[in-house]
Amino acid sequence: MQKLRPNQERAKTAIILIYIVMGIELIDCISDYFQLQLLQRFQSGITVSVSEATANDLRVSILALIYLGAYITSAVFFIRWFRRAYFNLHQVARVLSYGEGWAAGAWFVPILNLFRPYQIMKELYEETEILISKRSGTERITLPTAYVGIWWTLWIVNNLLGQFIFRSSREANDIGEMVFNTQMNLFVNIISIPLALITVKVIRDYSKVEPLLLLPEEDKLTLSDAEDLLD
Repeated sequence: MQKLRPNQERAKTAIILIYIVMGIELIDCISDYFQLQLLQRFQSGITVSVSEATANDLRVSILALIYLGAYITSAVFFIRWFRRAYFNLHQVARVLSYGEGWAAGAWFVPILNLFRPYQIMKELYEETEILISKRSGTERITLPTAYVGIWWTLWIVNNLLGQFIFRSSREANDIGEMVFNTQMNLFVNIISIPLALITVKVIRDYSKVEPLLLLPEEDKLTLSDAEDLLD
């Protein structure tokens, strides 16, 4: 059996980056609101100066670039944490449903990425709870998968709406469509905030108990001891 690998630093980094992305999304909400006000003024026949329109476009473009960079970086570190967690579980579980490589690869396969990452996360929670609870000297561990279901539902809704807005904005030909796309983008940014928070919870909940898998079965460690390892 291969040696298990520590995963707490990856969890901490992923959480920090998710919070950064959430902060950018909050700023983007404000930016969308200002853009919506600008578009509605123009739609109502109120004159909008060239400088106002230029400043709005520049702000939106800069925020989009910053968000894209932060989002990709956070996604990379989340997947690194996710794959390491599934790798470690593979070292102590007798049989799992998928190879550990799927914890990374499944995100990039069309159609499969709609359900396989959720299946792996759910198995990660369930199998870890079973394994740790069987260890002598440890208290009963509970990893509620209900949060995993909420996390995945918000993820799917957020991404489907994001793809819709991306395609719609490229085809927008009039001010009405631009107003609609801005409203939808504002809505998606609002959804992204609880998604970020529950993603952090999913990582933290698992990271609190994962150190228990890193010990030989004859060693004893309580949940409070595991939490101390994260400090």
